[in-house]
Amino acid sequence: MSPYSDFPNTLKGYGQSRIAMKTFMTQFFTWWNGPTLGTRFFTWRKGTKVGEDQFGNIYYEGTFDSEGRKRRWVVYKGYAEASAIPPGWHGWIHHRVEKAPSQESYEPHSWEKNHQPNLTGSAAAYRPQGSIARGDSRPTVTGDYDAWTPGS
Repeated sequence: MSPYSDFPNTLKGYGQSRIAMKTFMTQFFTWWNGPTLGTRFFTWRKGTKVGEDQFGNIYYEGTFDSEGRKRRWVVYKGYAEASAIPPGWHGWIHHRVEKAPSQESYEPHSWEKNHQPNLTGSAAAYRPQGSIARGDSRPTVTGDYDAWTPGS
């Protein structure tokens, strides 16, 4: 029997360990892809789960801050985007209301809009007329503007 007969199984283990190492490094060094190891540890030690929103973000409450209020934080599901916090949870996390939406029967107001992701920096970002990124030509100058020159 060849000493290399188990070689394909060894590669499977190598691939899985590489994925595990990548996941560990991502959790260690990046905060935008999910909670870091420090956040996970702090949440485990000091956090009490308060609730979860419709996007899968989980909200916690913990120890007291320097102003005597309980610390509140969110662990985002997936990519960390602050605009993904619904209005009810936004009020709670910023200490505008005492009760979290999960502790009361919170109903959104009729004037509240559905979540729209922050598109800044993407191809779908807003580009006003005349913007270089838009690709069209700038409007022609009408002559109603006189540039300032020193000494005039």
